[in-house]
Amino acid sequence: MLGYVTLGTNDLEKGAAFYDKLCGALGVGRMMESDTFIAWGKPNGGAGIGLTKPFDGKQATVGNGVMAALQAESPAQVDEIYKLAIELGATDEGPAGARGDWFYAGYFRDPDGNKLNVFCMLSPESNESGT
Repeated sequence: MLGYVTLGTNDLEKGAAFYDKLCGALGVGRMMESDTFIAWGKPNGGAGIGLTKPFDGKQATVGNGVMAALQAESPAQVDEIYKLAIELGATDEGPAGARGDWFYAGYFRDPDGNKLNVFCMLSPESNESGT
């Protein structure tokens, strides 16, 4: 099982401001912090996300094909978080919307270029598309 995902940053202060608001909208705050690392989530509450300056002191770079997914509770919350990310300076990688019958997601890149999505699974009973 995945415990957490760590993304690299070259500007921890700017990245922290982005993730403080994004994670706050998902109902979680900072759970660990040092001079070079911050993690958001709930202790013992499922996977979290961390932002760190690379340990080797070199520039943080974006991994091609790497993406972290943030789970939302509903299509409406996906829409809200995706919109917030864009307002906070994220770049669009695919607007929020249904992908097939049971998956709803929006894709974006954070200020450092790391790719994320916010998603929820749609129940077969409701087949909500949020649109």
